[in-house]
Amino acid sequence: MDDTPDNHSEGRDHAVVLGAGLAGLLTARVLAERFARVTVVERDELSEDGLRFRPGVPQSRHAHVLWARGVDVMEGLLPGITAELTAGGCALLESPRDFLWLSPADWFGPLPGTRVLLGSRELIDWTLRRAVLRDGRIRLLAGRAAAGLVAGADGRSVAGVTLREDGPLPARLVVDATGRTSRTPAWLAALGYPAPALTRYDSHLGYSSRTYRTPADPARPWRGMYVQGRPDSPRGGVLVPVDGDRWLVTLIGNGEHAPPTKDPDFLEFARGLRSPALYDAIREAEPLSDPTGFRGTANERRHYERADRWPEGLLVVGDAACRFNPVYGHGMTVAALGAQALHEALAGLDTEGIPAACRALQRRTAPAASVAWQIATSEDLRYPGTEGPPPDRATRILQRYMSRVMVGANTDAALCAPFFGVLSLTAPPTTLLSPGTVLRVLSKWRLPTSPEAPAYPPHHRSP
Repeated sequence: MDDTPDNHSEGRDHAVVLGAGLAGLLTARVLAERFARVTVVERDELSEDGLRFRPGVPQSRHAHVLWARGVDVMEGLLPGITAELTAGGCALLESPRDFLWLSPADWFGPLPGTRVLLGSRELIDWTLRRAVLRDGRIRLLAGRAAAGLVAGADGRSVAGVTLREDGPLPARLVVDATGRTSRTPAWLAALGYPAPALTRYDSHLGYSSRTYRTPADPARPWRGMYVQGRPDSPRGGVLVPVDGDRWLVTLIGNGEHAPPTKDPDFLEFARGLRSPALYDAIREAEPLSDPTGFRGTANERRHYERADRWPEGLLVVGDAACRFNPVYGHGMTVAALGAQALHEALAGLDTEGIPAACRALQRRTAPAASVAWQIATSEDLRYPGTEGPPPDRATRILQRYMSRVMVGANTDAALCAPFFGVLSLTAPPTTLLSPGTVLRVLSKWRLPTSPEAPAYPPHHRSP
């Protein structure tokens, strides 16, 4: 009897997902509709309450945003998850109306834009993990590291994964959702497949973040704050409410302007932003943590979807395929969009046929990241020190046009709504090219794109 892993009865109706981050958990939720068993393998140990930092999500100590499209997609995959997140302490706000937001052009007025969910990454992941694991078909193996892929009988397909601690784990489908720790390129080489092409842009952005106790102020007219940098003043900062009655403050800077990770330099950096608003908010607030830095902010896209040959039984999703400069806040939303794309791509396939369809599935799920990739890379290319392919003529034209869109969106509700629709990935970029929108943008073409903004917007009081 043939006892190779791909014919082993244990793996015939089993899928394995590597990584218990947001992309991995949502992918497991989708696959549980098609496979009798789904195992999520996570190299980090996970605490009982789930609310502790873990190395596999190094960016978790910094500000996170789940845009409206991500909220809606997650709610569709896990009905009731939005209520669970807000009950746990996440805030569902309207952006920019609930914020003090200084764009590269000027302050946004109190205009309608889009919904945004804010909370600590630990709370978001923990809440999502609890919801996903309520499905009895899904189990979690924490504290396990994947050592390689199990080859099928032909030597070129994938029939499972080898765990460093437990040996082979047979499966009909293996999905890599491990993000920056992905070893899939090396594993593909071991099976005789070439490494995928890599596109990379790095603006050398740095983060430094710490939490504060939210000061009591019933009259405070805002819930969050964003002071953006721009090429001639590449320092910024964001303040968001997170669970536990805390503020999470993330300072941002490019290259030599990367923010410090020690006191009192953290506060001094905040003092030097384009507006004193963020400094004024935190200068008397009680710090609850030390500043923590993060520098791994390059945009990286591994083009698995372009492969001429692809093994049956393997799929790469989430940050393992495409990750972004986190300053634009698209990572979690794109992870949700990737899971939704996989759900749609699996329609009409039976479980037996999924491994053979993996090349097509890779191509159908890759576009979920395309708009966020375009936004992140075209904006990063505004900074002169950015490493990567130079902008082409179309990108330069788009940059000029988007600068004018921003000028109008600061004060014009008819431009603010579509701008945030695109930023939140709810509306396609072509929304900003509709005839009516173009005419409104052109009507403001003479306005300066980088005016000297007042210290505070006129519609909000200073401290």
